[in-house]
Amino acid sequence: GSAKEAAWNEKLAAYEAAYPELAAEFKRRVNGELPAVWEAETSKIIAELQANPANIASRKASQNALEAFGKMLPEFMGGSADLAPSNLTMWSGSQSLTADDASGNYIHYGVREFGMTAIINGIALHGGFVPYGATFLMFMEYARNAMRMAALMKVQNIQVYTHDSIGLGEDGPTHQPVEQIASLRVTPNMSTWRPCDQVESAVAWKYAIERKDGPTSLIFSRQNLAQQDRDAEQLANVAKGGYILKDCEGTPELILIATGSEVELATNAYAELTAEGKKVRVVSLPSTDVFDAQDEAYREAVLPAAVTKRIA
Repeated sequence: GSAKEAAWNEKLAAYEAAYPELAAEFKRRVNGELPAVWEAETSKIIAELQANPANIASRKASQNALEAFGKMLPEFMGGSADLAPSNLTMWSGSQSLTADDASGNYIHYGVREFGMTAIINGIALHGGFVPYGATFLMFMEYARNAMRMAALMKVQNIQVYTHDSIGLGEDGPTHQPVEQIASLRVTPNMSTWRPCDQVESAVAWKYAIERKDGPTSLIFSRQNLAQQDRDAEQLANVAKGGYILKDCEGTPELILIATGSEVELATNAYAELTAEGKKVRVVSLPSTDVFDAQDEAYREAVLPAAVTKRIA
């Protein structure tokens, strides 16, 4: 073993001498480091999304995030379980990997959600890639044990789960997820995000790409979602997993807590109740696990213990 490692190190040293830039890029990817421009560029992209509202499905917002972030990440290795046109997981830089050409960065896994998720675990363990896969949220059921293994092994396995509610088209009850989000949220070391608009969707993708010690489930809608207004502080707080989206003067009588497509319903209810003179707060909670990891003072500020009237 030590002889083989010595030979490898010698070969790498020669490669570094001959191709310093390529060697540095190889080391960056293998070490799971992000490009130097990452933080500045992603922050700028997210701010621009907030400044230019779009009422689009979060699955489309996800594809837009892939387009924006993918240009910085040659290590992206995408894929879908036969649902690429519905999951919207291909972007302009996606090139299909085939039996005859292994130079691509997108794998068409076929209708095999478990196989896809297990293969992505293997890619993550190999290192050097940021791997993601995709299917409908309902079909995470087939992949559950592989995602649980990703959580146990603490590997980066990003899964895009679209068509997240009953508002998903003509496929009917077999495609309508009910208990799946709850199941993902209670899986230890799984990070689960269900964003409400294009801004939260981009923040969720940024988090998933930066997270190297466990899998992330990104849950997106088929239907269009209204973009929410945010000031600079609210925009910064999206990354904390939960934040105050709408508020009242003084202590609220009622807190509405919502995620994904239900945030729009909550803000509409807020407007009606406020007009009736009620004191209401709306909390957008795209990631319960990230919110739960915040310090107690922040959590108390968003969800004060004294306010026991809550609708989630």
